[in-house]
Amino acid sequence: MSTIVTPATQFGTVGVDDAPAPGTRRPGRADRPRLRPRRLLSRGALNLAALIVFVASVFPVYWMVNMALTPNSEIVSRTPSVLPLHLTFDNFITAWTREAAPGQTDFPHALGTTMLVTFGVLIVTLLFAFLASVAVARFHFGGRRGFIISVLVVQMIPGEAMMFTIYGMIDDWHLMNTLVGLGIVYTAAVIPFTIWTLRGFVAGVPADLEEAAMIDGCTKSQAFWKVTFPLLAPGLVATGIFAFIQSWNEFTMALLMMRGYNLTLMPWLNAFQSSSVGGAVDWGAVMAGSTMIAIPVVIFFLIVQGRMTGGLVAGAVKG
Repeated sequence: MSTIVTPATQFGTVGVDDAPAPGTRRPGRADRPRLRPRRLLSRGALNLAALIVFVASVFPVYWMVNMALTPNSEIVSRTPSVLPLHLTFDNFITAWTREAAPGQTDFPHALGTTMLVTFGVLIVTLLFAFLASVAVARFHFGGRRGFIISVLVVQMIPGEAMMFTIYGMIDDWHLMNTLVGLGIVYTAAVIPFTIWTLRGFVAGVPADLEEAAMIDGCTKSQAFWKVTFPLLAPGLVATGIFAFIQSWNEFTMALLMMRGYNLTLMPWLNAFQSSSVGGAVDWGAVMAGSTMIAIPVVIFFLIVQGRMTGGLVAGAVKG
């Protein structure tokens, strides 16, 4: 009698040894080995360090808002309160209505001036930086490497080193104390970094996506705007936030170029703090003005932060 050798008898029954015995269960997450005490200690130390950094970053902002809501009689005290015990909005009213100094602007006018300059710089910067980054990343032309190196070199030069040169140029163009002159200075300051950052985003989008869209019937321009451009939305938002914050918070050139009723918010706050009332600085109103200056930046970030992740996969080839 001969024995027929089958794959099952030769190699054994596949999976028999791995199958759990009747009445038993597979090992679950609770059966896995627990973390060692050293690893738990290191993780706890990292969490504690992160908490300390968070508190150190948030506390100055909280203290600014706390002082803005506290009466002046309680601000100048040997025992300051962590919480505003006697809540008041008089400081915000004072900061909104009082002039920075005699013959200078008030907060609403400075806010309008800053918004005009900032949004103008934001639009112009994104437009020129976007076109330049696409040209540098997708096209090969003479002087391309020199252009990229020039962008990096300009970005590394401190703005203070060119302050007097910029002042002389703007004065020669008769643009001192004008929004156009300040906008030109801000645009020239932020556009090198914007070009360099957007170039990385454009280079990271494969050109095969555009070629696939062109095979499906799109023209080259349609393929770019319908496929590539949505993928660049996070880069545009990130660089737009940088340009917005840089223009909104800039102080030195605005203090040097603007005066009177054309002050932006930062020089206005400096003049507002310097102008004493009754021989003392109105710290409550100063902190209220600082809070109102910070609010538009927070609102702008909350509006655009969704696009930083929402555009990551928009426009990709779908099955």
